[in-house]
Amino acid sequence: MRRPKKERQQALKDTIRDNPFVTDEELSVEFDVSVQTIRLDRMELAIPELRERIKHVAVKTFEDEVKSLPIDEVIGEIIDIELDKKAISIFDVKPEHVFQRNQIARGHHLFAQANSLAVAVMNEELALTVKSELQFLRPVTAGQRVVAKAEVIDSHPEKNRAFVKVVSAVDQVTVFIGTFEMYRMTEQSEGDEK
Repeated sequence: MRRPKKERQQALKDTIRDNPFVTDEELSVEFDVSVQTIRLDRMELAIPELRERIKHVAVKTFEDEVKSLPIDEVIGEIIDIELDKKAISIFDVKPEHVFQRNQIARGHHLFAQANSLAVAVMNEELALTVKSELQFLRPVTAGQRVVAKAEVIDSHPEKNRAFVKVVSAVDQVTVFIGTFEMYRMTEQSEGDEK
């Protein structure tokens, strides 16, 4: 027997709160209603679709993890991070990111994605870029997705330095490589400056 609408909607809210990764199809089976009914219930309850729920959970998770800058200051969307080791972000190139004449992405957007990822991967409250070496290998155009992978390749805690290599690709073809020398403010270095 089907539940009354109010009861079903309350149960739907509880189910999605407990498991934000549940699909509309799985919910329709669980509640014995059509997928369309689930979607209408979600709309009435202002519950976003699965993709938005996943994005919200990811942002919340990385917000708690990233120390060196607010998550909304990272250029692109962080999809994976292991502090002081590696991180991955994606950046969708939109018309506002390209030169109007040729639709090629402005280089500072690729640099900003890579540099902010290099800062974000640092397990410190304060991390600053000291120096960078950059190679722009191929043009990127509007509508393409840039996947940047950062890896901490060397660390010198005694000098408050770390080195991060970022490789950015479109459709698994490398378009940008950057090596960033990072200054990291540690509790020990704060004491040294006093």
